[in-house]
Amino acid sequence: MPEQMQGEGLPLTLSGIGASPGIVIGPVLFLGRRKKKRHERRSLPPGEVEGEISRFRKAVDDCERQLQEVRQQFSRQFEGYASLIDTHMLMLRDHMLYDRSLELIGKERIDAEWALEKALNEAREAFKSIDDPYLRERVLDVEQVSERIFGKLRGKQVDRFADLEEQVIVAAYDLTPEDILQMRNEKVLGFFTEKGGETSHIAIIARTLGIPSVVGVEDIYPRVSSGDVAILDGSSGRVFLRPTGEQLTLYSDLRHQLERSTEEVRLYRKLSAETVDGLRIKVEANIEMVEEAGQSLEYGAVGIGLFRSEFYYISRKELPTEEELLELYRRLLISIAPACVSIRTLDVGGDKLVSCMAANHETNPALGLRAIRFSLREPGIFFTQLRALYRASVYGNLRIMFPMISSVCEVKKIKEVIRQVQKELRREGHPYHETTPIGIMIEVPSAVSTADVLAQEVDFFSIGTNDLIQYALAIDRSNEHVAHMYEPLHPAVIRMIKQVVDAGHEAGIEVGICGEMAGDICYLPLLLGLGLDQLSMHPLAIPYIKRMIRASTAQEAEELVEQILECSSAQEAHDFLSSYLPRKYPEEFGADGIHQVRKSCCTVTMNHKLMRNGEKSRRPAEG
Repeated sequence: MPEQMQGEGLPLTLSGIGASPGIVIGPVLFLGRRKKKRHERRSLPPGEVEGEISRFRKAVDDCERQLQEVRQQFSRQFEGYASLIDTHMLMLRDHMLYDRSLELIGKERIDAEWALEKALNEAREAFKSIDDPYLRERVLDVEQVSERIFGKLRGKQVDRFADLEEQVIVAAYDLTPEDILQMRNEKVLGFFTEKGGETSHIAIIARTLGIPSVVGVEDIYPRVSSGDVAILDGSSGRVFLRPTGEQLTLYSDLRHQLERSTEEVRLYRKLSAETVDGLRIKVEANIEMVEEAGQSLEYGAVGIGLFRSEFYYISRKELPTEEELLELYRRLLISIAPACVSIRTLDVGGDKLVSCMAANHETNPALGLRAIRFSLREPGIFFTQLRALYRASVYGNLRIMFPMISSVCEVKKIKEVIRQVQKELRREGHPYHETTPIGIMIEVPSAVSTADVLAQEVDFFSIGTNDLIQYALAIDRSNEHVAHMYEPLHPAVIRMIKQVVDAGHEAGIEVGICGEMAGDICYLPLLLGLGLDQLSMHPLAIPYIKRMIRASTAQEAEELVEQILECSSAQEAHDFLSSYLPRKYPEEFGADGIHQVRKSCCTVTMNHKLMRNGEKSRRPAEG
């Protein structure tokens, strides 16, 4: 329906990013926050400057006390998420906000609100050039903390859900992790927000706590009102406002089907990922926070295939200390023991800003000083992380993984640093496991071409398909003009994966995938046939991948690969899979199944009876 015809009271469909699966139906509680210019500048007479500085400091003090109260309230139930609240408390006094706001009040003699607005805008600019979606979305934390301070400066209280009298679907411009924790009551069915992405903290917490949610919905304010009936579909990322009777009936049925389907798939969580003819695959989880480890085991992961370590370097005034990292890694290893945890070393630099480090402004950051290049260029940071990792190795089953390796020279430099770390730990009397496996991420074409050489130097390979595809095809996925050319089924990509697997197996090492392809059921039989030993994915995808593995045979998957390798184009491969998958896997891809093959074979929405009209596809963050 055209925008000009969508008047008040008429049905309206809003599209965003499905952050946490589930279908809920109920009235909207609109929190009334909207994106607008908050405040007009007010110049201060010299005599009022100190008073304004005191007013700002008091507002921050009040916010700090309030967050501490929230932390104490949830410390027993959700101890793991204390780190998020701690991060917000640290950010209250971060130099980007606190120090800069005080400086502006004093130097420019402006009121606290305007100073904070200017400081926030400067912080936004600093984050704009970041290419990595996970790191880029950390600006949301800065905005959330700023919003809390704004609220205190205006005398507003933040207690949103205490007095709800009926079940509601919450709509807001943005929500904080503290808000999501306070939603844990039967009155909040789900939520949708204008801000946020698939890797934002509110999305991570919502998935962990099982709260259906949609984020990244544009223009909520002019189109949503409290009391509107809504259908929220957290799988497809759609919200139906003021739905028709037909939509209500359809989605009520779909909700019941989803509940039944979820119960059926739940049975596969604890089953082995083994094909009909006896081939076993390790199915593991990609996570970025220790708090997600427990959820991963609940969904059936046999280990953590990728732990992104960047979060614990973000939004800090200072770099984490060795002892802080040791405690983090110790908790992670203990929580997942005896299962294996692959921790990726710091993947920042170039375009990936970490507030406690100096940003490097580069013309082409994707090809610049990032990942292992950054770590080798900053030996102090690298050395501290490796010391913490090796000291933590005695608490569980650890593997250390290094990102964006492009040559064997880099691996040899890493090994030299490791020898120095181990020598120092021995001298100091710190116990560690000397034989902790080390592996590399295969993400660039040069690593593929020299995979046979690299395999002689490491204990395992993990293929980061998102970056590998991007670099192999010279496609920037964030560029709307060429993003459609990002193609996992390009013959070059399939052959690259095969070359890496063959080289790894020839050398007797394990080869896995931690990129997006690993959790997509469209590609599962292809990956089986290519001989991958391990697949690491978002925890929610694990039961579905396991069910499909258990319906497969290794022999048929190998035959499929032979036929796919004969395809001369991605379109030919798509056409072949579109015919093959429904025949082989009618439960997943048949007309009455939970999923349907899309022509593009893009990421399949998990946990959802696929809607046939107008679904938007969104790709998750790279492993």
